[in-house]
Amino acid sequence: MSLPDFADRDGAIWLDGTLVPWRQARPHVLDHGLHYGSSVMDGLRIYGGRIFRLRDHTERLLRSARVLGFDLPFPAEAIDEACRAVCAANGVTDGYIRPVAWRGSEAMGVSAKGTRPRLAIAAWEWPAYFGPEAKARGLRLDWAQWHRPAPDTAPVQAKAGGLYMIGTLSKDRALDRGYDDALMLDWRGHLGEATGANVFLVMENGSLHTPEPVGILNGLTRQTVMALARRRGIEVVERAILPDELAGAREVFLTGTAAEIMPVGAVGEDLVFTPGAVTEALMADYAAAVRTEWTGTPATAPERAA
Repeated sequence: MSLPDFADRDGAIWLDGTLVPWRQARPHVLDHGLHYGSSVMDGLRIYGGRIFRLRDHTERLLRSARVLGFDLPFPAEAIDEACRAVCAANGVTDGYIRPVAWRGSEAMGVSAKGTRPRLAIAAWEWPAYFGPEAKARGLRLDWAQWHRPAPDTAPVQAKAGGLYMIGTLSKDRALDRGYDDALMLDWRGHLGEATGANVFLVMENGSLHTPEPVGILNGLTRQTVMALARRRGIEVVERAILPDELAGAREVFLTGTAAEIMPVGAVGEDLVFTPGAVTEALMADYAAAVRTEWTGTPATAPERAA
């Protein structure tokens, strides 16, 4: 089965302030970001014509660029409008939006001094990252062979392209071994995250536990789900979690903009979970929240999950 070529599509991409034909939106082969990883990105979803948490994603993109040492030449308002414009140009009312910023080709070498920041934004129709079959049975997660880096060894607070390299290696290995994704530990050997999503555990007492965002990305979907859980009266605990503690969890799920909320059915060969009431309730809450103007809490409060 041939995979789609994302470079060969009809439509338009916003590039450095202008909508250009999709196939012409290309960086140069000598751009610094291609050689040295000086790139940042974000991911958003649009639901029914409304981009969920647009300004929050834009501000994270700007912060990520600053962490990597460059400022984007567009204010948040212009980036927000560009996201809307590229969705309109491609007729996307339900889909995915990918802003990506990188250092240009004005200099070569490890130093990025003198390079011009570039910014592109694409949008396309894209269903949930994992298919309906995986959602029904729960994801099967392998254990990744790589650990997330320590905060003093990499700019872990940025959504930087280079930080996803070990995620790609771990995910591809997991797919080769018959899994859907991989669960990564942090540099201390504690639970970290999946290759592109945060992880949550529903414990026996009904409380919701998730790894503290130290060395992992504090995902916006992660933050949304914690707010939704608290709105239901569910206790949310952010802490260091040892891998052995997975055995004491009643339910496990992943969160991310692309993945949304995905139940986990197994981790490795020994740990098996059944998607349950808390996961299902938060999935319903999230499906409702993404089609509203996000204020940090849902507009109405569903009954508390069992």
